[in-house]
Amino acid sequence: MRYVELRRHTDNDGDRLTPRGVADAEAIGREGLRPPYVAFVSTGAARATQMLEILRHAAGQDDTPITVAPGLRSSVEDRWREASKAAGKGADVEAMRAVDPDLVEAESRLLGTSLRQVVDKLPEGGRALVVGHSPTNEAAVRGLVGRVVAPLGKGEGILLVEEGGAYRVEPLG
Repeated sequence: MRYVELRRHTDNDGDRLTPRGVADAEAIGREGLRPPYVAFVSTGAARATQMLEILRHAAGQDDTPITVAPGLRSSVEDRWREASKAAGKGADVEAMRAVDPDLVEAESRLLGTSLRQVVDKLPEGGRALVVGHSPTNEAAVRGLVGRVVAPLGKGEGILLVEEGGAYRVEPLG
């Protein structure tokens, strides 16, 4: 089995965590981690990397590098924002698909492929901590697992478990 803890970054202002976002990431580090991790993966956004730095330190793994997986970040973030807004507050990726089916289908495939690459690099029994964004985290899960997960709030996450090529999604906790 291989495991990926997929989290959304905490509260931010632009591309940096707010003081509240830093405090929330520190709280997750104290209470919500399952180390050791063989990989820490960021989308490359400063806010995601900043959160990973906090979590990596809390896990006592400062020497483990943070890897950037740019394929886990959408190149059409404005289009996602528009689809999300049109679908309504709290909409999941299926509701956004009703608004912009081409966006959700194409991006789910791309993001799912990138998430699979993260899983494929893990050794048997390995665990990765990935920090990304919403709704692209959810679209990646849809693309990889074929399952819609509820929108992730800031700092929230899910556990993706791979066993023999099959995937399942579990709550973190």
